[in-house]
Amino acid sequence: MIAADTSTWIAFFEGDEGDDVERLDDALHARLVMMVPAVLTELLSDPKLSPDVEAMLSDVPLLETSAGYWARAGRLRASVLAKRKKARLGDALIAQSCLDHHVGLITRDRDFKAFADAARLDLIMGI
Repeated sequence: MIAADTSTWIAFFEGDEGDDVERLDDALHARLVMMVPAVLTELLSDPKLSPDVEAMLSDVPLLETSAGYWARAGRLRASVLAKRKKARLGDALIAQSCLDHHVGLITRDRDFKAFADAARLDLIMGI
């Protein structure tokens, strides 16, 4: 199972090329994609999002949060910030969801490398 960050989903919907887009497409066809709640929120925030895309996104199984999720995400973010690395709140939430479910993350966003270093997040980098 894998999840994709917002950057890869956007590239996928815009028809961009890249390893991340190909992997997401393959995983979608194999029904191996899970949706991170924070990513779903970011994607659904687009006022121009078509109803067809919204329906497709809603069909992707959601990674549920479990007890202690918010505290773990806060500690993860703190560990990245302690190393003086960029750690956006949304990225910490995405990384923690993947860590909790042992799911790899496809992304184009290099900021996730800091989370991979801090907590062994399995990253599949695009482009």
